[in-house]
Amino acid sequence: MSIFSPKLGIDLGTANTLVFLPGKGIVLNEPSVVAVSEQDKKVLAVGNEAKAMIGRTPDSIIAYRPMKDGVIADYRVTEAMLRYFINKALGKWNIFKPEVMVSVPAGITSTERRAVIEATIKAGAKNAYVVKEPILAAIGAGIPIQEAKGHMVVDIGGGTTDVAVISLGGIVSSTSVKCAGNKIDASIADYIKKTFNLAIGDKTAEDIKIQIGSAIPLEEELSMIVKGRDFITGLPRSTEIKTNEIVKAVSRDLRDMIKAMKDVLQETPPELAADIIDQGIIMTGGTSMLRNLPELVLRRTGVKAVLAEDALFCVAKGTGIALEHLDTYKKSIITKR
Repeated sequence: MSIFSPKLGIDLGTANTLVFLPGKGIVLNEPSVVAVSEQDKKVLAVGNEAKAMIGRTPDSIIAYRPMKDGVIADYRVTEAMLRYFINKALGKWNIFKPEVMVSVPAGITSTERRAVIEATIKAGAKNAYVVKEPILAAIGAGIPIQEAKGHMVVDIGGGTTDVAVISLGGIVSSTSVKCAGNKIDASIADYIKKTFNLAIGDKTAEDIKIQIGSAIPLEEELSMIVKGRDFITGLPRSTEIKTNEIVKAVSRDLRDMIKAMKDVLQETPPELAADIIDQGIIMTGGTSMLRNLPELVLRRTGVKAVLAEDALFCVAKGTGIALEHLDTYKKSIITKR
């Protein structure tokens, strides 16, 4: 590795992409959205600017989310997005190609992994390293993954819920389900459509989840006013909605997530299962910040769950730490030059 090569860690997520510069920390946290013009397929905006356009664009502009369920759905757009994020993070005066580490879901196929590597190299990286998300989340959450102890990490993002038991720097058992934040948003929108005859957009659904959502019913409910379009009259209308209705709306998605955790626990060797009871389950990722989700996990699995510090940033931080100690973590890294 040349001394001049800048290093970058990228948490390439379905909902958000974060870029980590060792020594600087997280330099960029923007939505994984690209706005493309219909006519000449030109990229008009990426990240925050593009997200503001979602659901608000004229016919000539399409706001794309090039990542679906944690993997690349639109290769060309992903490459453009990566190039934008890499250049923005390094600044325009940088002439050296960076060494880039990208996170991928644990359940990814080798073809999907190769797509990530190639897109990263095409976007201007000198080398690309790919590491599975639960490992990075664990490193970022400060778990000593190298030791002979079982640690269970649940990383719930926008597109996927990754569950893994990690010991001796590798994944012992894991699963990845395509049920996470985006699915919860969709269920909320669906519930409001069925219950109140009100059509709301993705962004509104996400706001509801963050402001009043909860994993278990609350005694003292929160409430908020939701604005949307009435299905019958077609006119704008607002209605009040309370926490426990949202609990009902998302309960099925949460059941899917908990089932994934149970499946992994059931495959875990008994010695490691014993460690997990002592350590608890570590929860990372943006969606794990849903109110009372750790409590629901405890009720359903009997194992205590702890929300990691800076849950949203664990994977990105993990890329940064792994880049600084490449040799320590080389067992869990897939490289491509």
